[in-house]
Amino acid sequence: MSAPAILPFHMRRSGFDPAPELSALRDDEGVRRITTPFGVDAWLVTRFADVRAVLSDYELFRIVPRPELERGAAKLSDEDAARLRAGNLLGVDPPDHTRLRRMLTGEFTVRRMRRLEPRIREIVDAHLDAMEREGPPADLVTSFALPIPSLVICELLGVPYSDRDEFQRRSNRLLDISIPLVDRVAAQGEMRGYMSELVARAKADPGDDLLGMLVREHGDELTDAELAGIGSLLLVAGHETTSNMLSLGTLALLRHPEQLGLLAKEPERIDEAVEELLRWLSIVHAVTIKVATRDTEVGGRAIAAGELVMCSIPAANRDPALLPDGDRLDIARAGAGHVAFGHGVHHCLGAPLARMEMRTAYPALLRRFPTLREVEPGPRFRSFHIVYGLASLPVAW
Repeated sequence: MSAPAILPFHMRRSGFDPAPELSALRDDEGVRRITTPFGVDAWLVTRFADVRAVLSDYELFRIVPRPELERGAAKLSDEDAARLRAGNLLGVDPPDHTRLRRMLTGEFTVRRMRRLEPRIREIVDAHLDAMEREGPPADLVTSFALPIPSLVICELLGVPYSDRDEFQRRSNRLLDISIPLVDRVAAQGEMRGYMSELVARAKADPGDDLLGMLVREHGDELTDAELAGIGSLLLVAGHETTSNMLSLGTLALLRHPEQLGLLAKEPERIDEAVEELLRWLSIVHAVTIKVATRDTEVGGRAIAAGELVMCSIPAANRDPALLPDGDRLDIARAGAGHVAFGHGVHHCLGAPLARMEMRTAYPALLRRFPTLREVEPGPRFRSFHIVYGLASLPVAW
């Protein structure tokens, strides 16, 4: 499949905001047929209540694993597709999802994340020290937003941080839909191959990291392919999502000085600020594509059995039915709710870790550099990425 010439409808943005046509769809029809990046059609669901309903019912709306969508254009064999599916929590529903998630849940509890907090603070401070030593200008993406979550997830998983350039290159190719599908599938296979090597090492000498724990405690329950799949997913998700939240969230605060000033004056608002930035930015365009298992209706639209369904996270999180002024950034909100981490059984496993990293990194950055500001040539947005964010953010102080 050749690279798409036009940005898919559900990925269109206007800076921080969903594109006007995406918001208009939510406020008018609510559900519309679109063409996905995989070249197949699906119903796009945009309203908050409808998105929650779809994500809540895994029996009515079953996940279509990514390799199943790619296999025709990428010419994947049954064996290759099965290998790329194994261990991917985003590619399976219960009971397989329940079995895999049960083995990981204990490692991602809020209590366990609090144990990581001192180490996360050390990592954040070390990168701020380096920025201060080198002096302005700096690229906040490469100096701060990307390396911090990368180092955290590497230490948690047991992945050598020295390999970061290579796995970040693969991750970038995997998530960039402007790259031909066959190349993205190849990057997916390379990531699996890399993780398979680490699994083999962990099986020979399991350490105290997450891969070592899985080998020691669940080695008899998980195949090598499942171990590699779990590791690949956590590695990609663990640095791509949080790094883009850190850079894009910082830019949002810089461009809303009244919000930045409020957070600087009342740092105890950091938890509310993190939730509001998650809602307002909604960096994941859409959750995994699903298929209706029987004839049904969503938002007044008839959906036939076998038809595909996508959920727009940015549109849902700005829905006036959720918040009357959802297009406004307001870190003083409390309890607005959002689906930035998904909803239902597939709610993001790493949400406690992401929250911990953000609630640590944002205040530390703003304390260290209270005069932080954008400088030329300005930020570069990553429009064609499955995870929305910035390629660069030049700053000074």
